[in-house]
Amino acid sequence: MTEPLLVDRTDAVVTLTLNRPTAMNSLDVALKEALRDTLAELEADKSCRAVVLAGAGGSFSAGQDLREHVQTLESAHPDPLATVRAHYNPIAARLANLPKPVVAAVRGMAAGAGASLAFLADFRIGGPKTRFLMAFAGVGLAADTGASWTLPRLVGHAKAVELLMLAEPVGAEEARRLGLLTRLVDDDEQVLPTAQELAARLAAGPTVAYGAIKRQLSIADAGTLADALAAEAQAQSICGATADHRAATMAFVNKQKPTFEGR
Repeated sequence: MTEPLLVDRTDAVVTLTLNRPTAMNSLDVALKEALRDTLAELEADKSCRAVVLAGAGGSFSAGQDLREHVQTLESAHPDPLATVRAHYNPIAARLANLPKPVVAAVRGMAAGAGASLAFLADFRIGGPKTRFLMAFAGVGLAADTGASWTLPRLVGHAKAVELLMLAEPVGAEEARRLGLLTRLVDDDEQVLPTAQELAARLAAGPTVAYGAIKRQLSIADAGTLADALAAEAQAQSICGATADHRAATMAFVNKQKPTFEGR
């Protein structure tokens, strides 16, 4: 049986590949559970210092597997969207709060929950064929997998309303202009290698500080200045006690290049 999620480790970078290429990497229960559980494992894995999220074949992910969803609807399930609480919410929370950098290699189409997954990454790399489609309204649904939280932060409230309600595809160039893509490469074949290269660079950096920065921004986005200042004080106490901070400070004073170990 083909594994729905491929896990590849290269040094401190773990690449997670959604592996249902014949179904545009649509998200069925097996894939959702594999992604949810693997992210939980990586959160506690100190040998993993950066994560790449990719899709097999020519697509990133078409979102929810609608063929599977039709079966759920026809089964008279009392809550046909129970998968949101069981799968999508835990996945979104894990990705957003993972205390290490996440880079999405968005090759081809990213639609619905697939696009939402990409928006939860810290960095998104795309190519000429990259497309985003907030497809939820097209099947009579609201947003999920964190899109109502990530989209306004990436593109602003008004544009988020437009993307979610009109459900029109966004091409690569516009996605770069809007901030949906961090970097746009010229060749689709280079999307994954570029994402992995960036992840390797991040993995060699002060990953404790990166995790603290992610927490700070999450708190500041929803809180007051007082909340942000308190989060900054806590983060600096944590980072200031790391071996990375001490070694890097000494390296700077001695005009040397620092080496970070993530501790």
